[in-house]
Amino acid sequence: MEASNFKAGYVAIVGQPNVGKSTLTNELLKFRLSIITPKPQTTRHRILGILNGDNYQVIFLDTPGLIEPKYRLQEVMINAAVNATKDADLILFLVTAAAKAQEKDLAILEIIKKTNKPVILVINKIDIVSKSIALPCIDEYRQKHQFEAIIPISALKKENLDELEQAIIRVLPYGQPFYPPDLVTEHPERFFVSEIIREKIFQNYGEELPYSTAVVIDEFKEQEGRKDVIKARIVVERASQKGIIIGKGGAALKNVGQQARIEIEEFLGRPVFLELWVAVRDKWRKKDMFLKEFGYE
Repeated sequence: MEASNFKAGYVAIVGQPNVGKSTLTNELLKFRLSIITPKPQTTRHRILGILNGDNYQVIFLDTPGLIEPKYRLQEVMINAAVNATKDADLILFLVTAAAKAQEKDLAILEIIKKTNKPVILVINKIDIVSKSIALPCIDEYRQKHQFEAIIPISALKKENLDELEQAIIRVLPYGQPFYPPDLVTEHPERFFVSEIIREKIFQNYGEELPYSTAVVIDEFKEQEGRKDVIKARIVVERASQKGIIIGKGGAALKNVGQQARIEIEEFLGRPVFLELWVAVRDKWRKKDMFLKEFGYE
């Protein structure tokens, strides 16, 4: 493969929580890599997905939303996002379509500018705000930074994604691919299993409880000719939260397990036996010891 006509590089997708970073990542990859819920700050890790073409390899880095941190876990999440911008060859700065640029978005732009990396401004959710209304906002951003391109899209409705993909490839450097052409991600299966379980927790419980939970895979055993055995621990911060997760007679936890198992089997392409249990670790989001144990570096 000639490096002279092949493009390859890392692309960090950054922005506020709930602007559609994970939806965009999944749609560009045409693969369900990142979990998606209506709640903000669902993504906690830098998640890597690989898009392979005949003459390009784009390595997308889906990142946690950039916010003002309130506890140690959020600091770790923000560090993951900022470090992704430092590692990237190109940054996709994702904002929501509006008549005016938000102060928080402009603050994120200042962080991005310090990296001295090429940036594409992606205006998402144009299906809910017309392009004409968003034009003053686009002009405002254009005066703030020299973007490689400014592209309005709807990740949810797949509008202008081909145009965005072509802009990304155009900006990426020439070089050899970093990964084999049949690889979609570097993360192991057990990572995605834990993410699927965590997604079901976000979907089934109230506003705040999911943010206090972590999911740890304690056992992941493949068995030829039999169901895989997966044992996962849902960690909460208080005993009262444990009771809510389990529910009356264990009904709530059973419901989460059933939903997660169906999706895990679809993801893995094989049957599984999924066992969930709940543990309490006081204020785990604020303690480095637990963050490390639960996979948050």
